[in-house]
Amino acid sequence: MTLAEAMDVTIRLPTRMLFEGRARKLFAVAENGALGMLPNHIDFVTSLVPSVLILTLEDGHEHIFGIDEGILVKQGHKVDVAIRRGAPGTDLATLQESVRRNFIEVDEDERVARSALSRLEAGMVRRFADLQRPKP
Repeated sequence: MTLAEAMDVTIRLPTRMLFEGRARKLFAVAENGALGMLPNHIDFVTSLVPSVLILTLEDGHEHIFGIDEGILVKQGHKVDVAIRRGAPGTDLATLQESVRRNFIEVDEDERVARSALSRLEAGMVRRFADLQRPKP
């Protein structure tokens, strides 16, 4: 394998691509601690915890992302990151607001959806119970 100056990085959400591009460095936090990665880093797989993921692009600019739990796969000069939720930011202050807005809104939407699903399940159980009762 040849030595590389950059690695191809993809950050995926369940419904869309959050980032796709080339980076010289990657910083993330795994279950067993923080990790830094350069293009010629050994191949591996690790699970990520809710944290800040930082990419240093080829031009030296940094991109930061607030991420939820996920998985990182490094193979060759490619890094694939699959996360449950994520939000980009230009600095830590805007990232905090973006994470709060995106993650809390999603949590509220999930709570409403779970509540509606629970009501549907309870209604189905009542209807099945009514079907099994003997008719007078």
